[in-house]
Amino acid sequence: MLDMLKSSVAALALMAGGAAAQDAITLGMVLEPPNLDPTGGAAAATDEVVYANLFEGLTRFGPDGTVLPALAESWDIEDEGRVYVFHLHDGVTFHDGSAFDAQDVVFSLDRARAEESTNAQKVLFEGIERVEAVDPQTVRVTLSAPDGNFPFKMAWGDAVMVDPASAGDLATDPVGTGPFRLDRWVQGDRVVLTAFDDYWGQAPALKTATFRFISDPSAAFAAMMAGDVDAFPNFPAPETLPQLAADPRFKVIVGTTEGETILAMNNTRPPLDNVKVRQAIAHAIDRQDIIDGAMFGYGTPIGSHFAPHHPDYLDLTAQSVYDPEMSKKLLDEAGVGPVKLRLALPPPSYARRGGEIVAAQLRDVGIETEITNMEWAQWLESVFKGGDFDLTIVSHTEPLDIDIYARPDYYFHYAKPEFVALMDQLKQAVSPEQRSALYQQAQQMIADDYVNAFLFQLAKTGVANARIEGLWENAPTQANDLTQVRWTD
Repeated sequence: MLDMLKSSVAALALMAGGAAAQDAITLGMVLEPPNLDPTGGAAAATDEVVYANLFEGLTRFGPDGTVLPALAESWDIEDEGRVYVFHLHDGVTFHDGSAFDAQDVVFSLDRARAEESTNAQKVLFEGIERVEAVDPQTVRVTLSAPDGNFPFKMAWGDAVMVDPASAGDLATDPVGTGPFRLDRWVQGDRVVLTAFDDYWGQAPALKTATFRFISDPSAAFAAMMAGDVDAFPNFPAPETLPQLAADPRFKVIVGTTEGETILAMNNTRPPLDNVKVRQAIAHAIDRQDIIDGAMFGYGTPIGSHFAPHHPDYLDLTAQSVYDPEMSKKLLDEAGVGPVKLRLALPPPSYARRGGEIVAAQLRDVGIETEITNMEWAQWLESVFKGGDFDLTIVSHTEPLDIDIYARPDYYFHYAKPEFVALMDQLKQAVSPEQRSALYQQAQQMIADDYVNAFLFQLAKTGVANARIEGLWENAPTQANDLTQVRWTD
C-alpha cells in the first residue's frame, strides 16, 4: 500500500512538472555569447539570446525578413528620404522601471554613432546628421543624404534602444524594453530569461526561457534525445537529422539564413595581395564537397557575398568553378613559388569540418596550410579585430551586408575605391530598380576580384519538440525570437 502511495505521489509530481513546463522552454545553443550587449560587439551569439527578447529597436525583422514596426508604431518619410519622423509607442518602460521616450532614442542613436562607439556596425548610423526629440513620443532623424534603406538599418540588433542609466553595464546586466528580462547568467552553462510583467506589447506565452550552451555535436544530439533541451534552433549535428526526423517526438526545421560562408583571405598579406593567387584558391575549392562533407548536404553554393534567396542575387558560382588544373596554372603565372598559409578556424562545425576539407583541396594544388583551431574570443581578437591571419572560414550572418567590402579597416582588407563608390551610390539610391542594379554590380565586382573564396549559404537546420510552435524557420537575422513561441496541447 505504501509503495502504491509513493507511486501515486510520484505520478502527480510528474504531472505537475509537465504542466509547469508548458510555459517554460529550454533551447540549445552552440556558442555562449561573450557578453549580452548587442551594441558593443560582433558576436552572433549575443543577438541569438537578446534580439526581440531583451532588446528592441525602432523597427524589427519579422520571420520572413520584412521590416516591421517595433518601438516605433509608425514613421513618416520626408524630404525625399532624407528625413524620417518616428512615432513611438506610449507606455513603454525599461526592465528597471524607467520610462522609454524620445530622449532615449536620441541617446541610443547618438551613442551608436559616436566616435568612441564600440558598435560593430557603426556604418548603419554614419548617414545620420541629426537626431531630435520633437516631443516625448516623436523623433526626427535627419540624414546627410536620402536613404530608402534606413528603416531596414534600424531593425538590426546593433540598433536597439538602451537606457542611459544602464548603458554602461549592458555586457553583464542588460536592461531593455523587450518581453523578457535577464534572470541570471551562469557563465559556461546557461542564460535564463523570465517574462517581463510590465511589457508594453503582447505578453509572450512563455514565462521562462533557458538558453543552454552545448558546443559538441554529439552532446547536442544526446541532449535532444534525452529531453534535456526542448529545441535546438541551429542544430550542430546535421548528420543526425534523418534519425530525429523519423522520431515522432521531434520535428526538423530546415530553412535559410543570411549566412554567407566564406574562405576569407587577408588581401593585404603576400601572396594573397596577388589576385591570381586568390583566384587560384577559389578554383581549388569544390563547394559541393564542403557542403556534403561538413554540412551533410545542407547549404547552397554561392559565388559572391549575397544570399541566393534575395531577389537581387546573381549566380556567379561558374566564375570560380572547381578547376584544380586552372589553380596550378594561375599559381605558376603568379610566380610566388611554394605557398604555405595559416588557416584560422573558429569553433562552429562548418568551420572546423570545412577547414579540413579546404586544407586537403588546397594541398592538391600545391598550397600547404597550417591549421589553428581558435575559440571565439581568440578569433574575434586576433582575426576579426587584429587582422592577424592568412585564411579563415566564417559565416557572415548579418542581413544584406555586402557593404562590409567597402570598409578599409575590415578584417579581409579590400575597400577598392570603385567598390566604395558603388556603396556610396547605394546609400543614396531610393528606387528599387536602382538599388537592384547597384547590388548586382557590387556582387560582380567582388567576384571579379576574388576578394574571398565564396563557399555556401548556411542553411538553418533546427530540431524541436513536435509540440512547440512559433520558432523561426528561416533566419533573416541572428535571432531566437521567442515572442510567438508556445507549446501546443
